[in-house]
Amino acid sequence: MPCTAVTRGLLPAGLLALPGVYRPQADTHLLATALAAEDIHAATKVLEIGTGTGALALSAARRKAQVTAVDVSRRAVATARLNALRHRLPLQILHGDFTHRTIGRRFDLVLANPPYVPSPNSSPPSSGPARAWDAGRDGRLVIDKICASAPALLHPGGILLIVHSVMSGPETTLKRLAEAGLTAEATTTASVPWGPILRSRRSWLQQQGLATNGEQQEKLVIIRARAH
Repeated sequence: MPCTAVTRGLLPAGLLALPGVYRPQADTHLLATALAAEDIHAATKVLEIGTGTGALALSAARRKAQVTAVDVSRRAVATARLNALRHRLPLQILHGDFTHRTIGRRFDLVLANPPYVPSPNSSPPSSGPARAWDAGRDGRLVIDKICASAPALLHPGGILLIVHSVMSGPETTLKRLAEAGLTAEATTTASVPWGPILRSRRSWLQQQGLATNGEQQEKLVIIRARAH
């Protein structure tokens, strides 16, 4: 599992973001690097879960894929639609929970940069920008939903690419995907400086055994899973 520097420049330039919408950060760029390595063509059906600004969805659409993007945030949906219009790329952008908005549909590639930051609150926020990162005390509320849903979302041979923090338990993700019948591996890691959210929770993260005293780098991981 190689450790790599976060590559930038793979996402569309000049993306707009309404207030409160998650802007592309290191995890987005790392997932963009993984996306760039996948075989995509005009017949490829792609789903992005939690699209935010639409950056990754637009990256796939630039390669002629048929792309659907879903987000629970109305502002994110509006932002992604604005960016799609601005870049003149076709996206189907849906508002709501991906498990409800994709019933009966299957895809060749599913991308996910879900909320994964461990939080002192056991329930996720119902509104506000924190919905883009807070995911319960173990950071897995959305990750586990994606793992359970992956078999129904993917065509045989389809690929899931998911990025999250090592704090959120990549070993558990690999186990859950295997239990769901997928072949999964952690392909890439990258270390990035702690952002303001983690810094504000340092004491709590240390109490939970999720961080060490003086730790300054967060390790991100890409997990790639294939459906049978």
